Amino acid sequence: MRYLISFLIAPLAFAHPDPGTKPGNDPQTAVRTGNGAWSYEAVPHWGELPDGKIIGPTHGGVVVDDSTGLIYVSTDSALSVIVYQPDGKFIRTIAPECRGFHALAICQENGKAAIYGAQLNGNTPPLRVCKIDTDGKLLLEIPNAGTGEVPGGWGGVTGVAVAPDGSIFVSMGYGSNIIHKFDAKGKIIKSFGSKGEDEKQFNTPHGLAIDTRFGEPRLLVADREKRRLVHFDLDGKWIGVHASNLRRPCSVSIFGDVLAVAELESRVTIIDKTGTPISFLGDNPNKAQWANFGVPPQDQRLGIFTAPHGLSFDKAGNLYVQDWNQTGRVTKLNKL
Repeated sequence: MRYLISFLIAPLAFAHPDPGTKPGNDPQTAVRTGNGAWSYEAVPHWGELPDGKIIGPTHGGVVVDDSTGLIYVSTDSALSVIVYQPDGKFIRTIAPECRGFHALAICQENGKAAIYGAQLNGNTPPLRVCKIDTDGKLLLEIPNAGTGEVPGGWGGVTGVAVAPDGSIFVSMGYGSNIIHKFDAKGKIIKSFGSKGEDEKQFNTPHGLAIDTRFGEPRLLVADREKRRLVHFDLDGKWIGVHASNLRRPCSVSIFGDVLAVAELESRVTIIDKTGTPISFLGDNPNKAQWANFGVPPQDQRLGIFTAPHGLSFDKAGNLYVQDWNQTGRVTKLNKL
């Protein structure tokens, strides 16, 4: 019902290619997408590498260091984690041993940014989470000597989030569907969740985020194959469904009272504090490209997504979106 209301009160202006546009002939000017207060322009050629090189497979996350404005994008290629300026200029690559970060989280600790990555690289080992500094230096690894026995830690880690007290949450979305909670040093505290059809069970808990919009911090879970976002408290107790009827949500980023969700089926949606969608970005009319890893660059369109997987707001409300793609794709959306 809330979706119907959204469509009735706020007609959407989607980004689509001009009629007759041929593959590879992307416009050279920004393309507008979204609607109302949540309208954006996609920036042409943002994040392209020097000398025409390709990024390689993107199946990861994006975070922004608000203290410097730098953007960090994880990849499955030998580039590992790419560092960009806000204007899309390539700066450097870091952390080669962390190739395959499937999700990223960033927080400020003692005045410095720390990046946490859930590493998915051939599912071996099934659980590996790394904390690095912004130069790529390894600061912490889970599991470690103090971790203890981790139950159900099989199948592949998909998400990571860090609570204000330093607790680290990790989702095993490609296997046991369990979420683990570790302390700041990587010691296991508790585990909760399972795969199933019950409302409080998961089907591929993919991305995680700490949601501070409701007073006490909550854990927000992108329950991908149930097409919803759900809330737990930081002790792992069920709170409820936040948003539903999504297109396979992979990850979220929170900005003020709203969040952006990367939906694998070719769309980014802005959702308000009530769980209601208020803007759709880059919605793809070509269903053959939905959740399609193999869309080549010449068939991609500026401002239209194929398989959004990781994303992040910056402090101005601009969005950086990574598609799941065989040659690599990152898009900047400037907020209007």
